[in-house]
Amino acid sequence: METRTLGTLEVSAIGLGCMGMSQSYLPIPDRSEMISLARTAVEEGVTFFDTAQVYGPFTNEELVGEALEPVRDQVVIATKFGFALETGAPTGLDSRPETIRSSVERSLERLRTDTIDLLYQHRVDPDVPIEEVAGTVKELIAEGKVKHFGLSEAGVQNIRRAHAVQPVTALQSEYSLWWREPEAEILPTLEELGIGFVPFSPLGKGFLTGKIDPDATFDDGDFRNTVPRFDPEARKANRAFVDLIGRIAERKGATSAQVALAWVLAQKPWFVPIPGTTKQHRLEENIAASKVELTTDDLREIDEAESSLTAVGERYSEANQRMIDR
Repeated sequence: METRTLGTLEVSAIGLGCMGMSQSYLPIPDRSEMISLARTAVEEGVTFFDTAQVYGPFTNEELVGEALEPVRDQVVIATKFGFALETGAPTGLDSRPETIRSSVERSLERLRTDTIDLLYQHRVDPDVPIEEVAGTVKELIAEGKVKHFGLSEAGVQNIRRAHAVQPVTALQSEYSLWWREPEAEILPTLEELGIGFVPFSPLGKGFLTGKIDPDATFDDGDFRNTVPRFDPEARKANRAFVDLIGRIAERKGATSAQVALAWVLAQKPWFVPIPGTTKQHRLEENIAASKVELTTDDLREIDEAESSLTAVGERYSEANQRMIDR
């Protein structure tokens, strides 16, 4: 697979989001199968793996650590801190310097590594100045425990303030054909500052694959049951996105998922999407998206069609929306 550069960090053009291996998308698969899947991804050219302390919590880091230990020198591991998993902060967030330090030590143990390649603040903590967060990560980089600093779902002002203290390598935020809000302010800021972009949920949490119809049901505990955009009526309205992608896919001899990923890749050379999957054939399908070429005409057709479409429903529950930095 071709590589791309996030700031100064070189990774595969498509990464692997590992969250669904441990939570959110039910049923949770067998751990040994997920370890095998992650190792297969490496064999297929994926070098960029995304996890976080909160996934599980903790169990996803353990899984990723075990899976990648034999190939540690071939891969880039990104993880995240910032949720109050052990300290009980009332906001649900905790990015105090002492918490960052202690959580990083435990992440290193779970990931079976001496250094974290890319360490994100998972959500901006309104109670801790971003300069303190960036300064703490800067110290961890100087100590060799972290290589690169990242932010997740951060707003423009906090990106700038953090970057002034410790250069930000990458920003991770949701971005896809049905969620393009970052284009307004976030992406121009990243381009100005030389910060890479890591879109998560580039397949719209599975919706843009065309495999989820309005009558589909999710297992109890699947987090999509809490997402307004996945209400049955919203799904009916949002089929327009699926139909658009499907038309392009049929013409290109590709799948809808591949077109959705190819569209993200075509936006900027410093975009590295991290679709998640728990299935071997989906992994192969996603990886093959890097070979799907959308022409200028294809991209113009998508943009023109999308200009009349508006996704129905919020992308998160109200509680999760409150944690997103504006």
